[in-house]
Amino acid sequence: MSEDQLPPPPQADWAYFLDFDGTLVDIAPRPEAIRVSDGLPERLSAFSLAADGALAVVTGRSLADLDRHLALPQVAAAGVHGLELRGGSRPDVPDRAPVKQALTKVRAAAEQLAALHVDLRIEDKGEAIAVHYRAAPDLGPEVARTLAVAVAEAGDLLTLLQGKMVVEVKPAVANKGAAVEAFLEDAPFAGRRPCFIGDDVTDEDGFRVCNARGGISIHVGPPGAVTEARYRLASPAAVHDWLAQLLDRERRTAS
Repeated sequence: MSEDQLPPPPQADWAYFLDFDGTLVDIAPRPEAIRVSDGLPERLSAFSLAADGALAVVTGRSLADLDRHLALPQVAAAGVHGLELRGGSRPDVPDRAPVKQALTKVRAAAEQLAALHVDLRIEDKGEAIAVHYRAAPDLGPEVARTLAVAVAEAGDLLTLLQGKMVVEVKPAVANKGAAVEAFLEDAPFAGRRPCFIGDDVTDEDGFRVCNARGGISIHVGPPGAVTEARYRLASPAAVHDWLAQLLDRERRTAS
Protein backbone atom coordinates (compact mmCIF):
# COMPACT_ATOMS: atom_id res chain seq x y z
CA MET A 1 0.00 0.00 0.00
CA SER A 2 1.15 3.52 -0.73
CA GLU A 3 0.98 5.07 2.73
CA ASP A 4 -0.15 8.49 1.53
CA GLN A 5 -2.31 7.47 -1.41
CA LEU A 6 -5.82 8.81 -1.01
CA PRO A 7 -8.64 6.89 -2.67
CA PRO A 8 -10.35 8.27 -5.77
CA PRO A 9 -13.68 10.00 -5.16
CA PRO A 10 -16.62 7.68 -4.46
CA GLN A 11 -18.86 6.87 -7.40
CA ALA A 12 -22.60 6.19 -7.43
CA ASP A 13 -22.18 2.95 -9.39
CA TRP A 14 -19.79 1.25 -6.93
CA ALA A 15 -20.77 -1.29 -4.25
CA TYR A 16 -19.74 -0.17 -0.76
CA PHE A 17 -18.79 -2.35 2.21
CA LEU A 18 -18.01 -0.47 5.41
CA ASP A 19 -16.59 -1.78 8.66
CA PHE A 20 -18.06 -0.17 11.78
CA ASP A 21 -15.69 0.14 14.78
CA GLY A 22 -12.60 2.13 13.85
CA THR A 23 -14.05 2.97 10.44
CA LEU A 24 -17.41 4.68 10.93
CA VAL A 25 -16.97 5.30 14.66
CA ASP A 26 -13.88 5.78 16.80
CA ILE A 27 -12.84 2.80 18.90
CA ALA A 28 -13.82 3.13 22.54
CA PRO A 29 -12.45 1.48 25.73
CA ARG A 30 -15.49 -0.82 25.70
CA PRO A 31 -17.63 -1.84 22.69
CA GLU A 32 -20.78 -0.42 24.26
CA ALA A 33 -19.07 2.94 24.91
CA ILE A 34 -18.69 3.99 21.27
CA ARG A 35 -20.13 7.30 20.20
CA VAL A 36 -22.06 7.55 16.94
CA SER A 37 -21.54 11.07 15.63
CA ASP A 38 -24.55 13.29 15.14
CA GLY A 39 -26.17 12.70 11.78
CA LEU A 40 -24.19 9.57 10.85
CA PRO A 41 -27.25 7.30 10.48
CA GLU A 42 -28.96 9.88 8.29
CA ARG A 43 -25.84 10.32 6.12
CA LEU A 44 -25.44 6.56 5.70
CA SER A 45 -29.09 6.24 4.72
CA ALA A 46 -28.69 9.05 2.18
CA PHE A 47 -25.50 7.49 0.85
CA SER A 48 -27.24 4.13 0.43
CA LEU A 49 -29.95 5.84 -1.60
CA ALA A 50 -27.35 7.64 -3.73
CA ALA A 51 -25.71 4.26 -4.46
CA ASP A 52 -29.09 2.68 -5.26
CA GLY A 53 -28.92 0.58 -2.10
CA ALA A 54 -25.45 -0.88 -2.78
CA LEU A 55 -24.08 -0.16 0.67
CA ALA A 56 -23.57 -2.70 3.46
CA VAL A 57 -22.09 -2.36 6.91
CA VAL A 58 -19.83 -5.38 7.51
CA THR A 59 -18.94 -5.81 11.17
CA GLY A 60 -17.84 -8.25 13.81
CA ARG A 61 -20.73 -7.07 15.98
CA SER A 62 -24.05 -8.88 15.88
CA LEU A 63 -26.74 -7.26 13.77
CA ALA A 64 -28.83 -6.66 16.89
CA ASP A 65 -25.93 -4.78 18.48
CA LEU A 66 -25.25 -2.81 15.30
CA ASP A 67 -28.91 -1.81 15.05
CA ARG A 68 -28.87 -0.53 18.62
CA HIS A 69 -26.23 2.00 17.57
CA LEU A 70 -27.25 2.88 14.00
CA ALA A 71 -30.96 2.00 13.83
CA LEU A 72 -30.80 1.44 10.06
CA PRO A 73 -32.65 -1.84 9.50
CA GLN A 74 -33.29 -0.84 5.88
CA VAL A 75 -29.55 -0.79 5.10
CA ALA A 76 -27.84 -4.07 4.19
CA ALA A 77 -25.45 -5.44 6.79
CA ALA A 78 -23.35 -8.43 7.76
CA GLY A 79 -22.86 -9.24 11.44
CA VAL A 80 -20.47 -11.56 13.30
CA HIS A 81 -18.05 -11.52 10.36
CA GLY A 82 -20.71 -12.67 7.91
CA LEU A 83 -22.54 -15.31 9.95
CA GLU A 84 -25.52 -12.93 10.00
CA LEU A 85 -26.58 -11.34 6.72
CA ARG A 86 -29.30 -8.84 5.91
CA GLY A 87 -29.87 -7.95 2.29
CA GLY A 88 -27.83 -10.61 0.50
CA SER A 89 -27.45 -14.32 -0.20
CA ARG A 90 -26.26 -16.22 2.83
CA PRO A 91 -22.87 -17.92 2.35
CA ASP A 92 -22.86 -21.70 2.53
CA VAL A 93 -22.31 -22.63 6.17
CA PRO A 94 -21.93 -26.24 7.32
CA ASP A 95 -23.70 -27.75 10.30
CA ARG A 96 -23.21 -25.32 13.17
CA ALA A 97 -23.74 -27.77 16.03
CA PRO A 98 -20.06 -28.87 16.24
CA VAL A 99 -18.96 -25.23 16.10
CA LYS A 100 -21.29 -24.26 18.91
CA GLN A 101 -20.03 -27.18 20.98
CA ALA A 102 -16.42 -26.13 20.40
CA LEU A 103 -17.29 -22.57 21.43
CA THR A 104 -18.49 -23.77 24.83
CA LYS A 105 -14.87 -24.62 25.72
CA VAL A 106 -13.70 -21.24 24.46
CA ARG A 107 -16.42 -19.54 26.49
CA ALA A 108 -15.34 -21.41 29.62
CA ALA A 109 -11.70 -20.42 29.07
CA ALA A 110 -12.68 -16.77 28.55
CA GLU A 111 -14.80 -16.74 31.69
CA GLN A 112 -11.94 -18.18 33.72
CA LEU A 113 -9.68 -15.41 32.47
CA ALA A 114 -12.25 -12.75 33.33
CA ALA A 115 -12.63 -14.20 36.82
CA LEU A 116 -8.89 -13.81 37.35
CA HIS A 117 -8.59 -10.37 35.74
CA VAL A 118 -11.45 -7.97 36.37
CA ASP A 119 -10.25 -5.53 33.70
CA LEU A 120 -10.98 -8.01 30.91
CA ARG A 121 -14.33 -7.83 29.16
CA ILE A 122 -16.00 -10.72 27.39
CA GLU A 123 -18.20 -9.97 24.40
CA ASP A 124 -20.28 -13.07 23.76
CA LYS A 125 -21.90 -12.90 20.31
CA GLY A 126 -23.43 -16.36 20.51
CA GLU A 127 -21.45 -17.77 17.59
CA ALA A 128 -18.24 -15.87 18.30
CA ILE A 129 -16.51 -14.80 21.49
CA ALA A 130 -14.24 -11.78 21.93
CA VAL A 131 -12.11 -10.88 24.94
CA HIS A 132 -11.24 -7.18 25.14
CA TYR A 133 -8.16 -6.13 27.09
CA ARG A 134 -8.01 -2.40 26.29
CA ALA A 135 -8.23 -1.65 30.03
CA ALA A 136 -5.30 -4.00 30.70
CA PRO A 137 -2.97 -4.03 27.66
CA ASP A 138 -0.34 -6.20 29.37
CA LEU A 139 -2.81 -9.09 29.45
CA GLY A 140 -2.95 -9.41 25.66
CA PRO A 141 -0.39 -12.24 25.38
CA GLU A 142 -2.04 -14.25 28.17
CA VAL A 143 -5.48 -13.86 26.58
CA ALA A 144 -4.13 -14.96 23.19
CA ARG A 145 -2.32 -18.00 24.63
CA THR A 146 -5.30 -19.16 26.65
CA LEU A 147 -7.81 -18.88 23.83
CA ALA A 148 -5.36 -20.42 21.34
CA VAL A 149 -5.30 -23.61 23.42
CA ALA A 150 -9.11 -23.88 23.28
CA VAL A 151 -9.09 -23.16 19.55
CA ALA A 152 -6.47 -25.83 18.89
CA GLU A 153 -8.68 -28.42 20.61
CA ALA A 154 -11.44 -27.63 18.10
CA GLY A 155 -9.38 -28.71 15.09
CA ASP A 156 -10.28 -26.68 12.01
CA LEU A 157 -13.69 -25.54 13.25
CA LEU A 158 -12.57 -22.30 14.86
CA THR A 159 -10.06 -19.58 14.16
CA LEU A 160 -8.44 -16.98 16.40
CA LEU A 161 -8.12 -13.32 15.44
CA GLN A 162 -6.00 -10.73 17.21
CA GLY A 163 -7.29 -7.22 16.62
CA LYS A 164 -6.90 -3.86 18.32
CA MET A 165 -6.78 -4.76 22.02
CA VAL A 166 -9.06 -7.74 21.43
CA VAL A 167 -8.71 -11.46 20.81
CA GLU A 168 -11.68 -13.07 19.09
CA VAL A 169 -12.61 -16.66 18.36
CA LYS A 170 -15.06 -17.29 15.53
CA PRO A 171 -16.07 -20.11 13.18
CA ALA A 172 -13.38 -20.66 10.58
CA VAL A 173 -15.96 -20.42 7.77
CA ALA A 174 -16.95 -16.87 8.73
CA ASN A 175 -15.00 -13.94 7.33
CA LYS A 176 -15.77 -10.54 5.88
CA GLY A 177 -14.49 -11.51 2.44
CA ALA A 178 -17.07 -14.29 2.20
CA ALA A 179 -19.75 -11.80 3.26
CA VAL A 180 -18.70 -9.41 0.48
CA GLU A 181 -18.76 -12.25 -2.06
CA ALA A 182 -22.27 -13.17 -0.92
CA PHE A 183 -23.53 -9.61 -1.33
CA LEU A 184 -21.96 -9.34 -4.78
CA GLU A 185 -24.05 -12.28 -5.99
CA ASP A 186 -27.28 -10.28 -5.87
CA ALA A 187 -28.75 -6.90 -6.77
CA PRO A 188 -28.12 -4.13 -6.04
CA PHE A 189 -24.46 -5.12 -5.49
CA ALA A 190 -23.98 -7.47 -8.46
CA GLY A 191 -21.97 -6.11 -11.38
CA ARG A 192 -20.62 -3.12 -9.47
CA ARG A 193 -17.04 -2.24 -8.59
CA PRO A 194 -16.61 -3.21 -4.91
CA CYS A 195 -15.15 -0.82 -2.35
CA PHE A 196 -14.23 -2.05 1.15
CA ILE A 197 -13.22 0.30 3.97
CA GLY A 198 -11.84 -1.05 7.26
CA ASP A 199 -9.21 -0.55 9.91
CA ASP A 200 -8.30 -3.93 11.43
CA VAL A 201 -7.01 -7.41 10.62
CA THR A 202 -10.55 -8.76 10.26
CA ASP A 203 -10.99 -6.43 7.28
CA GLU A 204 -8.09 -7.88 5.29
CA ASP A 205 -10.33 -10.61 3.80
CA GLY A 206 -12.61 -7.86 2.48
CA PHE A 207 -9.63 -6.01 1.00
CA ARG A 208 -8.46 -9.17 -0.76
CA VAL A 209 -11.85 -9.79 -2.36
CA CYS A 210 -12.08 -6.22 -3.62
CA ASN A 211 -8.53 -6.25 -4.94
CA ALA A 212 -9.15 -9.50 -6.81
CA ARG A 213 -12.20 -7.94 -8.47
CA GLY A 214 -10.43 -4.75 -9.49
CA GLY A 215 -12.10 -2.80 -6.69
CA ILE A 216 -11.14 -0.18 -4.14
CA SER A 217 -9.63 -1.17 -0.77
CA ILE A 218 -9.15 1.52 1.88
CA HIS A 219 -7.37 1.12 5.22
CA VAL A 220 -8.35 3.53 7.99
CA GLY A 221 -5.58 4.70 10.30
CA PRO A 222 -2.11 6.22 10.42
CA PRO A 223 0.51 5.46 7.77
CA GLY A 224 2.72 2.40 8.09
CA ALA A 225 0.08 -0.28 8.59
CA VAL A 226 0.79 -3.73 7.20
CA THR A 227 -2.26 -4.21 5.01
CA GLU A 228 -3.38 -5.32 1.57
CA ALA A 229 -5.48 -2.19 1.18
CA ARG A 230 -4.34 0.03 -1.68
CA TYR A 231 -5.49 3.36 -0.27
CA ARG A 232 -5.62 5.05 3.11
CA LEU A 233 -7.85 7.42 5.04
CA ALA A 234 -6.59 8.72 8.36
CA SER A 235 -9.63 8.34 10.62
CA PRO A 236 -13.38 7.73 10.81
CA ALA A 237 -13.82 11.50 10.37
CA ALA A 238 -11.85 11.25 7.12
CA VAL A 239 -14.10 8.37 6.03
CA HIS A 240 -17.16 10.54 6.67
CA ASP A 241 -15.64 13.36 4.60
CA TRP A 242 -14.78 10.96 1.77
CA LEU A 243 -18.29 9.52 1.65
CA ALA A 244 -19.74 13.04 1.75
CA GLN A 245 -18.16 13.79 -1.64
CA LEU A 246 -20.78 11.62 -3.35
CA LEU A 247 -23.64 13.26 -1.49
CA ASP A 248 -22.27 16.73 -2.30
CA ARG A 249 -22.11 15.87 -6.01
CA GLU A 250 -25.66 14.51 -5.90
CA ARG A 251 -26.90 17.74 -4.32
CA ARG A 252 -25.08 19.91 -6.87
CA THR A 253 -26.47 17.83 -9.73
CA ALA A 254 -30.02 18.11 -8.37
CA SER A 255 -29.85 21.89 -7.87
